[in-house]
Amino acid sequence: MPFAAGGAASGCASSGGEPAAASAQIGVAIANRLPNFALTADAGSMPVVLGHLFEPGTGFWDVGASVAQPIFDGGTLLHRERAAKAAYTEASEQYRSTVLTAFQNVADTLNALQQDADALKAAAAANDAAAVTLDLLKRQYQSGYANYLALLSAEQAYQQAVINLVQAEANRYADTAALFQALGGGWWNRADIPKS
Repeated sequence: MPFAAGGAASGCASSGGEPAAASAQIGVAIANRLPNFALTADAGSMPVVLGHLFEPGTGFWDVGASVAQPIFDGGTLLHRERAAKAAYTEASEQYRSTVLTAFQNVADTLNALQQDADALKAAAAANDAAAVTLDLLKRQYQSGYANYLALLSAEQAYQQAVINLVQAEANRYADTAALFQALGGGWWNRADIPKS
């Protein structure tokens, strides 16, 4: 199914990054509660004369480390972490709702297409039967076995059957277009998808 392959139905692709971004914010909030470590190192040479740059006794080095930990934050960092987790849950549920709605739209449209196929089949059969009836009544009228009113009635029934057939075809086309829309309509014209 193109929906599963393309993933562009009804905004699913556009809302897919929101849970990932919210998940990243949880990591940031957790990292802010942990200690920060910093390591530094320096090395070099300090001669008085440029010619003695690489001679022994002119070199120096330095190594340092530091640790920083929030001591009192009044629970701010903990509450930021909880807020990030709540935002992640909200984004995940919103994405889930978007995906379920998209699948429901596709399922509804496929069901409508099946009903349209059945209606089209019935309309075609009614059209064929009305055409046969009209042909028989024309022959009977020409032979004098049927009156003109019966012929007009058969003609009217045939014209109505043609109208019903055209309407059934129109419904099928409209629901086919609705299926393309439910599958993300226009994904073949998107600029962010490379043409192969």
